[in-house]
Amino acid sequence: MSGHTVIIPCLYYGTIQAYAHIVNAGKVIIEVNDHYSRRTYRNRTTILAAHGPMDLTVPVIKPKGKTRTKDIKISYDTNWQKNHWKSIESAYNNSPFFEFYKDDLEPVYRKQWKYLADLNIRLLELIIEMTETEALTEQSNEYIIPDPQKHTDLREVIHPKKDYRIFDKKFSPAPYRQVFSGSMDFVPNLSILDLIFNKGPETYSYLESIIEN
Repeated sequence: MSGHTVIIPCLYYGTIQAYAHIVNAGKVIIEVNDHYSRRTYRNRTTILAAHGPMDLTVPVIKPKGKTRTKDIKISYDTNWQKNHWKSIESAYNNSPFFEFYKDDLEPVYRKQWKYLADLNIRLLELIIEMTETEALTEQSNEYIIPDPQKHTDLREVIHPKKDYRIFDKKFSPAPYRQVFSGSMDFVPNLSILDLIFNKGPETYSYLESIIEN
């Protein structure tokens, strides 16, 4: 862990890339005062199912005009919580550490969260506990104007459409054994869930090793 500060988007679970930076930071600021945009990891995570990568998307109530991430409300027109947990369970039930962690995560899907940011922050807290991460985390009080001398700004870097091999040269994920390694090639930079369920207590040391400081 270093002493620098990283700024990350408010993520639904978050990618391995995001947590590699979190583990290697001294302080983490979660940006909740940016303008919410669609098709990002704010309401989406990607797990590895039997037929390949699968996106899990939290439905939100369509905002009217520009709306801050912290003000985005979750839609319950569909039973997305049941669907997400069923998909996670199906994908990782045979992983080495699913049974170890599932009791911490499943209760999240029994609560009706009003705001997306509250759900995301709770999941962040749980993942930090599971990985025994020491970095200090806080939410932004206003939109942050980054200081290049103090901050590593990842708000536009951790994005489904941004290839980390181009936009994040410090991040270099190493292969690890995944649930379906016998039937498909290694898939890098999935949801942090994929790493935790497969590596368990080794998650922290893995994350620490894949960022070039």
